[in-house]
Amino acid sequence: MLRSARHLALLLALLTGGSHATSLPDPLYPGLGQPGLDVLHYDLALTVPRPGTPWLQVTTTATLRAEQALDTVQLDYSGPDILTVQVDGATVPYTRQAAPPKLVIHHALRPGTEARVTVTAAGTVTGIQDATLPLRLGWQSVPATSTQPGANFAFNEPDGARSFVPVNDHPADPATFTTHLTVPVGVSAVASGTRLDDRTQGATHTVTYDLTVPVPTYALAIHVGTLDEVRRPAIHTPGQTISWTDYFPTSTPADLRAPYARTGDILRTLSDWFGPYPFTSYGSVVVTPALPALETATLSTMPVRSSRERVITHELAHQWFGNAVPLGAWSDTWLNEGFATYAELLWAQAKSQDPQPLLDAWRARLTGGTRPLIATSPAHLFDDSAYARGALALHALRTQVGDAAFRAFLHTYTRTRQGHPTRTADLLDLARTQLGLRAADTLTRWVTQPDLP
Repeated sequence: MLRSARHLALLLALLTGGSHATSLPDPLYPGLGQPGLDVLHYDLALTVPRPGTPWLQVTTTATLRAEQALDTVQLDYSGPDILTVQVDGATVPYTRQAAPPKLVIHHALRPGTEARVTVTAAGTVTGIQDATLPLRLGWQSVPATSTQPGANFAFNEPDGARSFVPVNDHPADPATFTTHLTVPVGVSAVASGTRLDDRTQGATHTVTYDLTVPVPTYALAIHVGTLDEVRRPAIHTPGQTISWTDYFPTSTPADLRAPYARTGDILRTLSDWFGPYPFTSYGSVVVTPALPALETATLSTMPVRSSRERVITHELAHQWFGNAVPLGAWSDTWLNEGFATYAELLWAQAKSQDPQPLLDAWRARLTGGTRPLIATSPAHLFDDSAYARGALALHALRTQVGDAAFRAFLHTYTRTRQGHPTRTADLLDLARTQLGLRAADTLTRWVTQPDLP
């Protein structure tokens, strides 16, 4: 536990530093993103000639707007060699910066102007080492074996997208995506959003997906490999019809596929608590590497070992918390993980299970120490406090105000914050205005006290 005056001063600064996170640089990842740059849309064209190998060709067209005068456009990028850079169809000079890794495009933008930046790159993608966890982020390559074909997929949280595409790689700049995947005939290619086209040209086919709800760059799903496509009946919620498709490596046994059949029931339960599901499609893609599960937009990335209802529920909840309602700063990760963890209790209760074992388990995870909920180092982003203490904070609020008020509060939060970079201060402001000072004080104690309330 961190109890020093320096820690408390930093915590206060993070909490009150503004509720709109376009105020880059990020307190924990100061090298990510460019202040004053707003990317509206990414059009990505990826060519994967041999699934399972790390070679990739990518053409990225970013439609962007300058919110202030910019002497250069600086995109986060540590990927393969650049072949061409154009702005509005004209070739422009560029340089690559090593620390922090940037593609610096020498083209000035006046405040309020828009431009289309097109970058083509090709080569071997090596990914980047995560700052705190023993794994590599970005473009993943799963080599073929005697029993399993090769595969590739994106695993980007928090800052892995820059390993293979030039992006404004910060959650405070969500964007829409169109993704074109060119792969050999017979190979599946899926991405976040709705499938628009699948066109064969000789020995390859190009599949196009469109995602019309802005999401952070880390949330983009891309999967290439030999997959069984399981189309399920549409999920109906009040006022919505959501298409549902899951994807499994052909070797996935039936018992590991079975939990995904509950997804429709889980989605309906969470929609009742959180408000309308923010997209028009959903599903999961199972992958074989032993990575954490990841809440990629409309298409959760689920390692084989994560094929359990609890994890399915957690990642589905992130479609609201993290994807549709983006973080304003990485220091507020608990806004994603606390809500997604609490969704596990809501699903358990929907199945008439006693929630007390989950509450006890969350408290047990914190017996070795906890911290205030706003992270002050990258090591805090995905620690037990972000998950378990965040969930307990929400349960304390629900217990105080009652289910009806808590449900209405969640509906308002997801509706008013969708697409808006969100900080802890925004949540506390809403608690104060909708639930009253006593409820806001309860939540504030959970956010700020060094010890567990």
